Amino acid sequence: MEIRAGARGRVVMLVDNAVQGDSRVQKSARSAAAAGWDVTLLGRSPDGEPHRWRIGDALVRLLPMGRPGAPVPRTPRRDAAALLGRLGLRTPVERAYTRLCLRLYGDRAWRRLQPALWSYEHAYGPVLDELAPDLIHANDFRMLGVGARGLLRARAAGRRVSLVWDAHEFLPGIKPWSDNVRWLPAQLAHEREYARHADAVLTVSPELARLLQRAHHLPELPTVVLNAPESREAGDGPVRATETLRAGFGLGPGDPLLVYSGAAAPQRGLDVLVEALPLLPGVHVALVVNHPDGEYVRSLTARAADLGVGDRLHVRGYVPHDQVVPLLAGADLGVIPIQHWPNHEIALITKFFEYSHARLPIVVSDVRTMAGTVRATGQGEVFRAGEAGDFARAVRAVLADPARYRAAYDDPALLAGWTWERQAVELDRVYTRLVPAGAHGGSDAYGRVG
Repeated sequence: MEIRAGARGRVVMLVDNAVQGDSRVQKSARSAAAAGWDVTLLGRSPDGEPHRWRIGDALVRLLPMGRPGAPVPRTPRRDAAALLGRLGLRTPVERAYTRLCLRLYGDRAWRRLQPALWSYEHAYGPVLDELAPDLIHANDFRMLGVGARGLLRARAAGRRVSLVWDAHEFLPGIKPWSDNVRWLPAQLAHEREYARHADAVLTVSPELARLLQRAHHLPELPTVVLNAPESREAGDGPVRATETLRAGFGLGPGDPLLVYSGAAAPQRGLDVLVEALPLLPGVHVALVVNHPDGEYVRSLTARAADLGVGDRLHVRGYVPHDQVVPLLAGADLGVIPIQHWPNHEIALITKFFEYSHARLPIVVSDVRTMAGTVRATGQGEVFRAGEAGDFARAVRAVLADPARYRAAYDDPALLAGWTWERQAVELDRVYTRLVPAGAHGGSDAYGRVG
C-alpha cells in the first residue's frame, strides 16, 4: 500500500466499536495524523456494511462482522447449554468446564471458552496485513490479540513493525459484558497471552499503569494518556455549542439543571438521580446518553413517572465529541453517580474532564480517585454511592453556592494538564520512539518469533 507523501510512517489503529461514540480513538487518530503519521483507523461496522470517512487527515474504515440480529447457527454445545439452563445446571457445569479448559490449555483456553474472539481476526486481520503498517495501535483487550497476531505475521515476513496496546480499563475489574461464567476468564486468558507482544503500553491513569505492569510483568511502566478534551472543545477556540442544553428541554436560565453525560447502564448508578428528584423540588436532570431509547433508560423514565417527577427528567442522545463540552456548559453542575466497581475507583474518567472544562461543579460518588480529586481541588461535593438522600444533600450544597465550587477553575494550573493537546505529545513521543525517522517500510532481523 502506498503511504501518504511526506508521512513519518503508517499507523493502523484498531478499535472494537463504530468509532463515532469513542472520543479517545477519534482524538488519537486526528492528532496522530496532524503530527505527520499516515493513519488508518479500523472499526467495527454497526450494520454489516463497510463505511469510510475521514477525521481530519485520518482515514476511518468500518469493517463488516456480520449483520446485527442474524440468526445464530445451532450447535451441539449451544443446544446443550440451553438444556442445562432449563435444568438449572448451566452455571456449575460452565464453571467446571472453564476450570478444566484453563488447566489443560492455560492462556490458550480462550479459544474454547470464547471462540467468537476469532471473528475479529477474520474481519480485521486481512485488512491489517494489506495495509502493512509500521505501527499497530490496538485499543483495549479485544483488539490486543488482533494487533499481536498481525505483528507476528509481519515480523515473520521480515517487516519492521511495532505494537502499541492502549488499555482503557483494568480487565479483572470490569463488570462482565456477558452473563455466562466463561466470559471474563476467557478475556483474561486472551489478554495474558498477547500482552507480552506489546512494544509499548498506554493507559488512562497512573494507578492503572501500575496495575498493568504488575499483572503482565511489563518491562516498563505504561505511558499515561488521559482522555481529556481538546482545548478548543473547552471554549478556547472556534468551537461553540450548536444547540443549548436548556433550550432543547424548554428550560429557562432560572431552572436548576443537573447533567449526566455518558453511557447508560445500571453500574453507572443513574437510578440515584431519579430517586433523589422528589427530594430536590424544582431541580431538573438531563441525561445525555448513548442509548436514549434503551431498556435501562426507559426504566428510569418509568420510575420518574411513578414518583411524580417525570416532567423533570430529560433525555437526549450524544453529540459529536467536539460539541460535548460546549453543550454541558449550559448546566449548573455535572454528576458522576457510578457505583463501586474496581475500574471506577482508579481513574479520572472522560466525563470528569468534560465537566471540568465546562467549568461545572461536580457531584461524584465516593469512588476513590475522583472523590479524592474533588476534595483536593474544591470543585465539587462527594456523596455515598447509591444513597439518594446523601446525593440530594451534595446537590443542595452546590446549588446554594455554585460560585464557591466554580472558583476552583480560576487556577489555570488545574486544567492545564487536562487537555488533549498535552496528551497528544505523549502519544507522539511513544510513536516516535517505536518508529524512528526513515524506518518506514523497512525490514529488521527479529530472529525467531512465536
